Amino acid sequence: MTTKDEIDDSAAPLVEHLAELRNRLIWSVLAFILAMLAAFPFAKTLLGFLLKPIEQAMRDLGNANPVMQYTAPQELLFTYFHISVVAGLALSFPVIAYQLWRFVAPGLYRSERQAFLPFLIASPVLFFAGAAFAQYIVTPLAMAFFLGFADLPSMVSAALLQLQGLPVQGSATATPSEGIAIVFQGKVDQSLDISLKLIIAFGLCFQMPVLLTLMGKAGLATSAGLANMRRYAIVIMLLVSAIVTPPDLVSMLTLFAAIYPLYEVSIILIRRMEKRREAELRAEGLWDDETDDPPKTPETKE
Repeated sequence: MTTKDEIDDSAAPLVEHLAELRNRLIWSVLAFILAMLAAFPFAKTLLGFLLKPIEQAMRDLGNANPVMQYTAPQELLFTYFHISVVAGLALSFPVIAYQLWRFVAPGLYRSERQAFLPFLIASPVLFFAGAAFAQYIVTPLAMAFFLGFADLPSMVSAALLQLQGLPVQGSATATPSEGIAIVFQGKVDQSLDISLKLIIAFGLCFQMPVLLTLMGKAGLATSAGLANMRRYAIVIMLLVSAIVTPPDLVSMLTLFAAIYPLYEVSIILIRRMEKRREAELRAEGLWDDETDDPPKTPETKE
């Protein structure tokens, strides 16, 4: 007699598993290569999209014709190739995830497959949400901060001249009559790296609910334990935010402000799973109040 949690009748020897793994990897690599080749003709358009935040920051600072440069003959081609690789990975992710799922699913119980599938869907959704948050909110703030900070001394000098009633020659970024003019001449690859690093960092950090909820479902984490570790989690999140973002306070605090609510959401999701599990075990008469109750946190102790 079979049960709903019985593993599929697809057990195979090790050699057959290795052969299947090889086939899954081949399909994944082919999907990635095809997606990368399909994205290459649009690399210039994607580059313009990724550099839009720095372009807007330069325009806001008075540069009517923003210009980016490259200093090596092969630099622009490698930049396009870099964009094609990232875009190809994003486009082929559904195929790669499907191949991974087809390889892992036969070894899972039916209930485990039903529980794991929503996380497989939520993971790319959260990643693209984090990437969009970085592209449309964080990167413009970071670019405006960096470029505005570099222009701050000239702006202060112009403001002081105006307060003294002296004429200001040109804009705050005009070439000085003495000394050396310091102007921004951004490189394409370096500016692109900042945007991509922020997109990847925010996309990965937005995976926190998936990771913590999976740990809770596997019994590796509890809502009470996560709530009790909140102060340490805040420190860790601040450290991670400082490491993965550019060295400015705005980006760091923005990332922390985005991922800390996700930590609290994870606690709520795990608590709901624990209550559902307790209700199921109580209905089956398998719940032991003495051994199965979750440990109390310091806030709940009397």
